[in-house]
Amino acid sequence: MNNIRPKITTDIVLAGGGHAHVQVLKRFAMKPLPGVRLTLISPDPHSPYSGMLPGLIAGHYNFDETHIDLNALCRYADARFIMGEITGLELEAKRVLIAGRPALNYDYLSIDTGSTPQSNDIPGAAEFAVPVKPISRFLSHWRRLEARAMTQADRYTIAVVGAGAGGVEVLLAAQHALQQKRDAAGVKGPLVFHLFTGGASILPAGPPRLRAIFARILHERGVHVHVGSPVISVEKNAVLTTNGGHYKADEILWVTNAGAPQWPAASGLAVDDNGFIAVAPTLQSLSHPDVFAAGDVAAMTYDPRPKAGVYAVRQGPVLADNLRRAVEGRALGRIKPQHRFLTLVTSGDRYAAAARNGMSISGAWVWRWKDWIDRRFMAKFNDLPDMPAQPNLLARLNAALFPPAPVDEDMRCGGCGAKIGDDVLKRALSGLAPLKRPDVLIGLDAPDDAAAVHIPDGKISVQTIDAFRAMIGDPYLFGKIAANHALGDIYAMGAEPQTALAIVTLPPDAPPKIECDLAQMMQGAVEVLNAAGAALVGGHTAEGAEMMLGFAVNGLADPAALLRKSGLRDGDVLILTKALGSGALLAADMRHRAKGRDVAAAVESMLLSNTAAARVFHTHNVSAATDVTGFGLAGHLLEMLRASNVSAQIDMQALPVLEGAVDAMNAGMFSSMQGVNVQAAASIDTANAKPNTTDVQILFDPQTAGGLLAAVPSGNAAACLDALQIAGYLNARIVGRVTANNGSARIVLI
Repeated sequence: MNNIRPKITTDIVLAGGGHAHVQVLKRFAMKPLPGVRLTLISPDPHSPYSGMLPGLIAGHYNFDETHIDLNALCRYADARFIMGEITGLELEAKRVLIAGRPALNYDYLSIDTGSTPQSNDIPGAAEFAVPVKPISRFLSHWRRLEARAMTQADRYTIAVVGAGAGGVEVLLAAQHALQQKRDAAGVKGPLVFHLFTGGASILPAGPPRLRAIFARILHERGVHVHVGSPVISVEKNAVLTTNGGHYKADEILWVTNAGAPQWPAASGLAVDDNGFIAVAPTLQSLSHPDVFAAGDVAAMTYDPRPKAGVYAVRQGPVLADNLRRAVEGRALGRIKPQHRFLTLVTSGDRYAAAARNGMSISGAWVWRWKDWIDRRFMAKFNDLPDMPAQPNLLARLNAALFPPAPVDEDMRCGGCGAKIGDDVLKRALSGLAPLKRPDVLIGLDAPDDAAAVHIPDGKISVQTIDAFRAMIGDPYLFGKIAANHALGDIYAMGAEPQTALAIVTLPPDAPPKIECDLAQMMQGAVEVLNAAGAALVGGHTAEGAEMMLGFAVNGLADPAALLRKSGLRDGDVLILTKALGSGALLAADMRHRAKGRDVAAAVESMLLSNTAAARVFHTHNVSAATDVTGFGLAGHLLEMLRASNVSAQIDMQALPVLEGAVDAMNAGMFSSMQGVNVQAAASIDTANAKPNTTDVQILFDPQTAGGLLAAVPSGNAAACLDALQIAGYLNARIVGRVTANNGSARIVLI
């Protein structure tokens, strides 16, 4: 087998989507290292640029202008993106612990997770104050704060604790945004701000001239500045200070000195007195040289520096180079952090001040200068070139110049010789806990050649098979999606899943990599199968160019409950349980042209099991059902209409559509199945479609692990839809109605 991609031998895991790690991804994208796989773990698909946060709060920028799309950047760098919260490390086993999912192995680990404001030592702060970091959580709170500020007509008070550059900028940005919005809406009550600091002045790290500029601005804007007033306690809607002050506040924002996460120290990494990861000039951990750290989470104990984004930006190139050098066994470079750098502080409106070498200047032109600097930085990571249809010349050249080591296993066999080794297979599956069913006579835990299952008397055995290539880089979530997809046909037939056989294809990487990927993938699949009541009883593995997973699923149904596509009746109401658009979004994602949050929403939809929906439909006397998958809504509905000799009306305005899907289609981003599915257009009547309806192309979009489309008696439709919403299918909609056939089965758009 010829495979352009070199065999994976080394895993570099990037924990956190900070300013240093986005540079690592970009540099490895521009110059890949054969045999090295990068994986980024982040709780969010977008990484905020902290320097533009005040501008976002003030309303000068939108979300996309101030965030780096990590999912798109990972696609560009051919890196895996795993959305998850890191909870710890197993340093000896070299594994990253991630909340709610299996641990991930690494050969080299880099940590750039940022920091959070210190609040644990102040009673009530963690409970009643809102930290500005992590920024993603703060922005969610900020939107709610804005809404409350617009509905409270009387006095509205906001307290900001921390008078460094971050606290001053956040306060002035919030004041600017809220005052403008309240004025525009005619809200007359006063907007009051308090700024608290235990220090003798605001902006303690800045030169006197900078402090004077912002002392004047704060005074002119009526901000109550409390210097020398350390906050000792926080109550609900109140701040208490050491000098006996008790200040009421509707909102309390926490912008104090950076605090370290707890898990690095708890995992056994060397840390400084404040819990930050202690690193050498090479950015390696002082205790574990296979672990690197950068940004706020790192402590340069040899040359301490304040926590500032400028250091993470400067560390990025050195970190990328040292990770490459570590893999290649070369001497690592050393970083010498700068003592002086340009400080830019904004004042809410389009005005800013700059300071360097003790000098300060200010003006609207400084804001425009900062805006130019920030936008240029963001463009490096968001304005990515189009992805080529084939591996680029650099990738081919790398593969030609640095082929995998010429050992016997590189001459890959086909047929039965392409199976994954027995030891690797056993180790990867050893941690699984497939469902134990009493009707399974011979299953995954037995060495027999096939599974054996008792068939209850009077039941009908329903069997199906589905398999496809990985469409996301996360093997655990891919396993869940593949299992959900395979179960869809069973539910569409009105059957209950019983057993499943897996068919797995994995690239011929180093055995430890295959073992880890297989374990992750099958763990995700087993969790879905177990929840559905299906026992994984066996399977087959093979090597191939790409990761692939499929299942042959067996289900049982009562003859009276068996659903056929021929069961549609005139007057039935059509209900769809999931939003459409996953095909277009995945196509755009492969070209790194989909927004990370839209891809995350599509993945969330694919992870939603059809199990509960099938049970809801059963209790509401569904007459026919299908799962909407590869042929798109139009293709699968036409199968039902032709089998039942009826037609249907589809309300295009009622169709649930995933955010970003129509934009992707308008940009020409279609799944490869779209062209085939469009042939169904010959059976679609658009003459009576409402103006400004959803793009008709969505009808042909192939879905992965899509929802169920079911026909329900009209008298049951409202109750059925309510039950689906309660069961978690928030995008479930009544999308149409079955009508009599006037010559041939047709879909009429209304």
